[in-house]
Amino acid sequence: MNDNTLWYVGINGNQQGPLTGPQLIGLIRSGQVTQTAYVYGPSLAAWTPILQVSWLAQAFAGAPPPPPPPPPGPAPVPLAADVIDYEVIGEEMQFVEITLDPNEAAVAEAGAFFYMDPGIEMQTVFGDGTRQAEQAGFFAKVVAAGKRALTGESLFMTIYENKSTARRKVAFAAPYAGKIVAMDLAALGGTLLCEKDAFLCAARGIKVGIALHKKVGAGLFGGEGFILQKLEGTGLAFVHAGGTIVARELAAGETLRVDTGCLVAFEPRVNYDIQWVGGLKSALFGGEGLFFATLTGPGKIWLQSLPFARLARRIVAAGVLGGPGEGSVLGGLGTGD
Repeated sequence: MNDNTLWYVGINGNQQGPLTGPQLIGLIRSGQVTQTAYVYGPSLAAWTPILQVSWLAQAFAGAPPPPPPPPPGPAPVPLAADVIDYEVIGEEMQFVEITLDPNEAAVAEAGAFFYMDPGIEMQTVFGDGTRQAEQAGFFAKVVAAGKRALTGESLFMTIYENKSTARRKVAFAAPYAGKIVAMDLAALGGTLLCEKDAFLCAARGIKVGIALHKKVGAGLFGGEGFILQKLEGTGLAFVHAGGTIVARELAAGETLRVDTGCLVAFEPRVNYDIQWVGGLKSALFGGEGLFFATLTGPGKIWLQSLPFARLARRIVAAGVLGGPGEGSVLGGLGTGD
């Protein structure tokens, strides 16, 4: 090394110099020049990593270690929900009765209210009623309400808060025959995807949003369109579906094929897609539609035995085709009319 030669240092696109050899070594040993720097000087045709110059690489032996990278930011705070007690009452036409401590609240879809004790106050709000939504500005509330409108739900939700000094009860009823299932989102990883009209009510703090199908096929032919309801938080949410609800735990790689309308809810880690039923005869005359929903684990899924759309079709068909005398094998001939 010639002490009189001049060198230049490049650090993160910034150039320093000219520097003599001893000056450059001094910067290395003081920690101002790190091992990621580039240098340019005699006998170098271009900017070169500093560690490729042997006498400069040796200078790092006594240099302080490079500073550690900045620490990671704070972990996202989970959406905290009120801790509520509940009881699902009934068999075919069920309702859920929620017990609220003072200052606790439940949030429900418009039209789900059944009854409540004195001391509980109702407040209709834009969006999902979470504390984050309450603190947001008007535009954010409109966006949240608009997302709910995409699922076919009301722009508003109703908060039922216990303003008294004692425990009070509020109840929400299912809109048609079926089952109500309590979903503990904390045990499900904080997120649950469900069909767009499955959500009934929840503890205050549960975020009710939307999720889009990532696959075009599932969105077009999956029976629920591109949009699902997305429930997020760490508390209880209540989901309703028709007939009987069946829960299945799928192992990794395990696949289940179901009717596209029978899927109620599933964990986000479950892979959801659609599959052609197969033969043309089965597709046209099997009466089961053209596609299956395919669900691949790992993860938990919930299925319903009687989707409301199927029930509605049967009622319409009976009204149009049944007519008088549907109780007789002879139709109208057996009524005596």
